Amino acid sequence: MKKVFVLLLVTIVILGFKESDLFKSRKINKVEIETIIKDSLLNVRALEIIDSTDFCVFLTSKGNMGIVTTKEDAAPDKKMMYPIKIKSDSITPNFRALAGRNKHGYGLSIGSPALLFKLDIGKDYIVYREDHPKVFYDSMDFWNDDEGIAIGDPTDDCMSIIITRDGGATWTKLSCDDLPKAKEGEAAFAASDTNIAIVGNNTWVATGGKSSRVLYSPDKGKTWEVYNTPIVQGLETTGMYSIDFYDALHGFAIGGDYTKPDDNTANKIKTVDGGKTWELVAQNESPGYRSCVQYIPNRAGKELVAIGYKGIDYSNDSGNSWKHLSDEGFYTIRFLNDSIAYAAGAGRVSKLTFRE
Repeated sequence: MKKVFVLLLVTIVILGFKESDLFKSRKINKVEIETIIKDSLLNVRALEIIDSTDFCVFLTSKGNMGIVTTKEDAAPDKKMMYPIKIKSDSITPNFRALAGRNKHGYGLSIGSPALLFKLDIGKDYIVYREDHPKVFYDSMDFWNDDEGIAIGDPTDDCMSIIITRDGGATWTKLSCDDLPKAKEGEAAFAASDTNIAIVGNNTWVATGGKSSRVLYSPDKGKTWEVYNTPIVQGLETTGMYSIDFYDALHGFAIGGDYTKPDDNTANKIKTVDGGKTWELVAQNESPGYRSCVQYIPNRAGKELVAIGYKGIDYSNDSGNSWKHLSDEGFYTIRFLNDSIAYAAGAGRVSKLTFRE
């Protein structure tokens, strides 16, 4: 049996089989939604499943943090901690961005002053503050335990980008001399904390508004290029709201115009060359505006889920066509595995189970 397994591996290497050749295709037909937290005052756009832990963490627009265990056998009194209040003097932070690593978590508020908190229950403290009339941070992510990035709207003539190289202890804002110049009306949307996609050292940042482009760095934010996209743009409410990459080549972005949520013209794009070029897909087909898109893990880049306040949609052909699964509305979603995800939005945090 061992010889057969080794022979199979050798054959795969010699013939150049890819992951997509080795998995069995499937078609999700329904999603089961289990509400974990329901609160009419709850508004969540920052949600993460923390690597190497059994926790899903979220931050709210009212300055609260919540922690939900992803363990199926957890005791009822251990399944959830909410609300955990985070406050700085008289300021209640409106959180839209959250990033967690094995050691620490970080939350970033919108508006001025922008406050970036190191999250440690009962010992939260600010590691970065920015005061500016135009400051507005949208999304945050980490490359590894030491290096992370957050992006926001321009305060000068480029997108705002801050980076840490010491595990989040200090953050430095990049000079516009080192970044592509922003176009008039170009910004980003703090809709789902998914404006940034990271694969290895590669980083993609989705902008939106009157110009909707992709900023790309091959070296963890040291150098940058910019690529145009064909997604709908031209108004403050149009463009990419979310971007995700399955590997270094294959990526997908979704958006539209949240004021016209049923409009499905030029709101879904994909790339197969690392973001250099993008093509429109599912033109004039549902879904319309969505605030978040994520690849389902371990599905060879074939399966995606898009989510927004108008419902949940699924694709099993790399985004070329979509199936509407539910009218239940959420803002953001993260996958635990290839069948279970956690989603959040207005009034609730839920567990989603996708089934064939």
